[in-house]
Amino acid sequence: MEEIVNKVAKSGLITLDLSTWLADESFIEIDLAPLLWQGLVLREDEFRDWIKNHDWASYQNKHVAVFCSTDAIVPLWAYMLVSSALVGIAKTCINTSSAELRNMVFAEKISAFNLESIRDCRIVIKGCNEGKVPDFAYGLLVSKIQAVVKSLMFGEPCSTVPVYKKKK
Repeated sequence: MEEIVNKVAKSGLITLDLSTWLADESFIEIDLAPLLWQGLVLREDEFRDWIKNHDWASYQNKHVAVFCSTDAIVPLWAYMLVSSALVGIAKTCINTSSAELRNMVFAEKISAFNLESIRDCRIVIKGCNEGKVPDFAYGLLVSKIQAVVKSLMFGEPCSTVPVYKKKK
């Protein structure tokens, strides 16, 4: 009987699993809608009291998305006050949706990716991620790493789709 050889393990492929890139990150939202008077207007004095008395400790080292879930017009200074309160506490505080904040953090992770760790390597960008990775991240990662890799594939190591191969 012939010995079973794990060709994938011997191939030298490096798998990049983008679904793990935000695993250690925590995201939280602050909806300003409950702070509106009659659901329409933000009263400055009441809002400043909320800022002063709110327990900000629960936002420690988290990415915070600040938004208003109603159609009320919230002045920009309100978002700025929340951001100011979170300086030194939260990792980031952005006036945006939670989904957009995740996209921004993904883009930052890709931008900070160490290219030297994959120089002249054969890379597989893992494909199955159960919706944890926004579509744009794949193209952004390809743009970042293609110039330094030997080859680039998409999918699983046992079944890949070639994306790029460096010409000799």
